[in-house]
Parts: sequence; structure tokens; C-alpha cells
Amino acid sequence: MSHAKLVEVALPIPLRKQFSYLCPDHIELPVIGSRVSIPFGSRQLIGMVTGHLDSADINTSKFKSITASLDQQAIQPLSIRKMLNWASDYYVYSLGEIFQQALPVLLRKGESSSLTPPLVWRITEFGQDFDLIKLARAKKQLEAFELIKQRQQLTTEKLRQHDISSATQKTLLQKELIEQVALDLPPACHWNEQHLNKDDRHTLNKEQAVCVAAINHSDQFQVSLLLGITGSGKTEVYLQAIERVISQGKQALILVPEIGLTPQTLQRFQQRFNVPIVFLHSALNDKERLEGWLKAQSGQAAIIIGTRSAIFTPMIAPGIIIVDEEHDSSFKQQDTFRYSARDLAVVRAHLEKIPLVLGSATPSLETLQNAKSGKYQLLNLTKRAANASEASHQIIDIKGITLKSGMSPQLLALIKHHLERGNQVMLFLNRRGYAPALLCHECGWLGECQRCDAHYTVHQRYQYIQCHHCGSQHPLPRQCPDCGSTQLVTAGVGTEQLEVTLNELFPDYKTVRIDRDSTRRKGALNASIAGINNNDFQILIGTQMLAKGHHFPNVTLVALLDVDGALFSADFRANEKLAQLYLQVAGRAGRASKPGQVVLQSHHPEHQLLQRLSKEGYLPFTEAALAERKAAQLPPFWHMGLIRIESHSNEHIQLFINELNRHSGPLLVQLSSKETPVRQIGPMPAPMERRAGRFRWQVIFESSKRSQLHRFLLALSDQLAKTKSNRHVRWSLDVDPIDMV
Repeated sequence: MSHAKLVEVALPIPLRKQFSYLCPDHIELPVIGSRVSIPFGSRQLIGMVTGHLDSADINTSKFKSITASLDQQAIQPLSIRKMLNWASDYYVYSLGEIFQQALPVLLRKGESSSLTPPLVWRITEFGQDFDLIKLARAKKQLEAFELIKQRQQLTTEKLRQHDISSATQKTLLQKELIEQVALDLPPACHWNEQHLNKDDRHTLNKEQAVCVAAINHSDQFQVSLLLGITGSGKTEVYLQAIERVISQGKQALILVPEIGLTPQTLQRFQQRFNVPIVFLHSALNDKERLEGWLKAQSGQAAIIIGTRSAIFTPMIAPGIIIVDEEHDSSFKQQDTFRYSARDLAVVRAHLEKIPLVLGSATPSLETLQNAKSGKYQLLNLTKRAANASEASHQIIDIKGITLKSGMSPQLLALIKHHLERGNQVMLFLNRRGYAPALLCHECGWLGECQRCDAHYTVHQRYQYIQCHHCGSQHPLPRQCPDCGSTQLVTAGVGTEQLEVTLNELFPDYKTVRIDRDSTRRKGALNASIAGINNNDFQILIGTQMLAKGHHFPNVTLVALLDVDGALFSADFRANEKLAQLYLQVAGRAGRASKPGQVVLQSHHPEHQLLQRLSKEGYLPFTEAALAERKAAQLPPFWHMGLIRIESHSNEHIQLFINELNRHSGPLLVQLSSKETPVRQIGPMPAPMERRAGRFRWQVIFESSKRSQLHRFLLALSDQLAKTKSNRHVRWSLDVDPIDMV
């Protein structure tokens, strides 16, 4: 045995363990938190160093050696690494896979973790005295040369924005008229109070001022729930809380639920702060995402705005974290590593000892309960900003009424009334496509997906039918496949059909549809939002994409066409989701000086939930909902873990279930107590039993004590990982699930 350098490495594989490797003499011992390239079986993997081992008493002859050390220093601060370790224990997930998902794609592939200094074009000494008459016939070259000379230095991206091609730049380079040089990076966090645009600052009302003062009261860890009705000016509170952070030379992280919200949020922040701002979301390419990540890590970005995964972005001088629309389900990752960005924000803020603000008009019941119990500071905004009035609410009973593409005559009259007064109207229907079903009028055939327990959705414009669960699509059939009839009809209404009908009924007004189909092209969503704000469109049609966070001052009528399905859902969260959706959509009406009107169509206008929401608002609903949850022993009073099991064969699922029951039974006895039992519900088929060709089952485990449930889930997960039937099924554990489908 010899004394050698050994390192522990977390690898991106499902096993919940770490591996030991030798560090050869020609490689400097990698620091904890850095990446290494290592051999694993027949593959080369990128792993994260988690520790060093004393090899004095270890026989190192059988250990493999690391191939390369990729970083000279840790690429994530200690606080992030602690958060990821916490997440591995809490969500019962491989630490190596968590480390991998917390990094940009290019870093996972071994790219450099150093920020490249910006490259700029400038005029050469030869170019300074160059006779421009010689470029008279090369207009683009002349234009580029004069532009660079005027601005002194310009990036390639800026030149492209002026329609200067790479070929033109290359030609000027070959003529030795311009040269490309690397600029020195400015010092980290080189901003202060002088970088604030106070001319753009709004005067706070009394409630807003109290909220800003409460958030700024402490530089230490503190979670504040900013509970503000829609239009109450939560964003202005965020901005003025961030002002203090920027003036101290620190950084701010803002999480938003949707990609669609980042451009308008970015614009608002750019108007207020003359500091480097980056935004991170899935629409960026890998290079753009890495560059933004490295700017935050190195202190070259003051404000980081991003969606869910931005919670893993390192900051050299963290000052505050803000989670806007904290209730939104988009903050929960629904596959692979199933984490909640909102909950990780709480952990991260605690580790970094900084304030955290959770903002929402309709906070989740979990967050509200934490505020009620005193864990979170509750800050209220009860009045709309700029003296905007509250919108009026109306429920239209549509029982026995002939509808026009889902719209009642009463609603159509209201639409006409608001349009004739020069206002905009918004119609919300959370169902894209032309119609949710296609059937045969003669024999009753129904277009059903062959791989899912679901119907095909009709997309009339592009003449195809598609399953919105597995994505399979086929040309729109002309004849019934069962009886050959051509009498195929659609059933139900989607946003595409709504658009067609409104164009026919109101030809003098322009419509815009905002859903996943209409915003596929890059920039399409931004163009639509800009058109709405310019009043190019008077009728707005959309799904949830249109319901969140947008400010349309000319919208005076908002209508929800079909929400009845949520009133009788088997999901215990259905009422909470409906209440949040209803009030978020309603919040788009009357946000400026014009009074707003909210209309909801229903076959059940007498339903207690709808009556309470329309007359009393969200908080009275939550009081009753929390009481029901407590009586039913459901979250947030009890805690839950969901095991999902999938396979192409139901037989393989049953074999795995037998193994699961064989292990869970003794563990339930061992880790439960009379005071805090761990209960098992199921196994049972998922609400959608077959999806994408796979059968799906699930098992729920719950307990009133979170630590006891996690001990059980950790022990059961380790047992299931060793079962032989594990090879024929795909199973996953979801801690704190929000989607039971």
C-alpha cells in the first residue's frame, strides 16, 4: 500500500452513491466543487469532485485514475453545493445527476468554465488614414467602416443588428482596415447607486412603501410573502427592493414562471437599472445560456432573470431572491429530477443568508399556511396601483342555451359593447387546437389515440389530428375508418375555432391568438404582445400563456369560457388551481383607469366555489380550503410522496408492484408510530392509465411528519433500486407532487 491522492466523485448516473478515483502525479489534486473527466466502464463521464480521501490505509492498486481535471477552482459556491446536497436527500435523487442538471449543457460536456472576454472591432492604425474614396463602390464595407469609426468599437452582434454581414467584416479585416481585440473584463460587481434610473421610479402608495421597508429591514435570511391583488404594483415593490441590493454592489435573482414573461420583465428592469442584466430560459441556445450563467458566476451580471432552472445559477455576491407568481405549477419540474424551484429558493436564501420574496395574488395553500404559522412574513397589497378600480364579476348560466363556438348570446353582446367603445376584450380558453374531439355522425366512431387513453385534437388550419399527450399526429381523415362515412364532425371548442368564429362575427376588429401553436416561431410571442400593447389587435384569445403577468391597459372585458371540468375533478388540488386561474385571468381586466368586467360562463353558476370567488375573493376561499385539507389530512398539513411506475407490459408492472409491497410492508411497520404513521395508498392505475404506449400505475405514501416520511422513502427507494423486476419498468419518486395525472 502506498500513500496516494484519492478523490470522491459524484457521477451523472442514477445510483445514489459516489465513487473514488486516483489522482495521478501529473494532475494537480482537483479542488472540491470542480469537474473531472473520469473513465466509467467503457465511457468517459464528467463528474463533480465532492471530497478528498486519506489513502494511508487503503489499497489503491484497484482504483482507476481520473483522466483530466477541468477546473482550477470550484465552479459553484459552497452554498449552491450545500443546496444540491440537501436536494439529493430531500427529493431522494442521485447527487451526481443533480449536479449535472444544475449546470449548463456545455459545462456538462466539458467546455471551459472561464468567461471569455468580449471581442470588439476597431479601426486599425492603417485604417485611420485610409482614403474612403477607395470604398465608394463597396457601400456595405463603407457603411461598416464608418459605423465602427463613429462608435470606436463594436461587437459582431451589434454589426449584425445594423445588417453588416460576416463576409463584410471579413473583407475589411483582410484589407487591414479593422481588427478584432479582446476587452478586459470589468471588476466583479462594479455597480452602485449611480446605476439606478430614479426618473423611472414610481411613487409608492402607503401599502407599497410598508412592503419595501419590511423587505429591506434586514440583510439576513427572511422569507416574505408579498400577497398583492392583481394590478396592485408588486413589480414596483420588487424593483425598489432591488435598488438597495444594487446600491450595495450585490446581485439579484428573479424567477418567473413562463418564458413569455421574461422579455417584458427584462424591459422593465432595463428601464430602471443601468446594470448588466441576463435572462436564462429554455429558448436560449446552449452558448447563450452558458454565457449568461458565467456572467452571473463571475459577477459580470447584476440582475439574473430566469425560469425554473435559474435557481441553480451561482452569484458571487447574492443580495436577494424574488419568486414572482410563486403559486405557479411551472416552478415544479415534472420529470427526471422533480424539484420545486420555489422550495429550493427558500433553502438557497437560508444558506446564503439573504432575503427571499415570494409574490402572488393567489399564493399556494402551502405558502399561505407558512405565513399563517409565522414562518414567513406576510405583506399585503390590497389596493390596485394608480387608483385603478376593481373589476366587476358576473357569472352567466349557460344551461339550455345555444352557444356559438362556446360563447353565449349574452357574452357576444358584451364583447360587442366593449369593442364599440374602443376597448380590447380577452377570451380565455385553456384548450388549444380547433376542437378536442373528432367523431363520425353516422356510426359514432371517435378519434382516439392508439398510444394514450385520450382523444385526438383537431387542428383545422394545418389539417391534422394530434394527441396532446404523446405528440403523435396524422392527416385529418376525410372518411370514417369504421363505416366509410364522410359525415365527420368536431366536438367541443378550441382556441383555433374561437378565432375563426370571432373573425366572422366581428370582421371590423382584429384578433390575435396566443397559445403554444401560434407562438412556436422565435419572436412570435413578443410580436403578438407588442401588437396588443399598440392596440393593433382588439380581440385577444389565449390559453394560460395569456393569463400570467401581462399588463394590457386597454383590456376592459375578460371572459372565461369553460372551466366546469375543474369543479368536479378527482385531483384534490383542482379547486385551488381553478381559484388561482380564475383570479389571475380576471386580473387582466381594468388594470388602468378604465373599469373592468369579468365574465365566467358555467353550467353550474350556483356552485359554492364560483360564488365565493366572484363575491368574496381568494382569501375567504383559502380559509375554507385549508380547513378542508386539514380535516382530510392532505398537504400542507400532511406530506406526500408519489411513486410512478411505467412499462409497456402490465405484467411487468404487477411484478414490480409485488416487490414494492414486499418491501414497503415491513418498512411501514418499522418506521411508523401511532402518533405519526406513514400510510400507503395504492398501488392503483394512474388517472390516465396508458400514455405514449406505456401503462402507468402509482402509489402514494403520506405522513404528518415530514422527516418520518423521508426516512421511509429513502429506505424504500434503496430497496427498489436493487429489485430484479426493476429492469423491465421505469419508476420514479415525486416528493411533494402537485400533478397526480
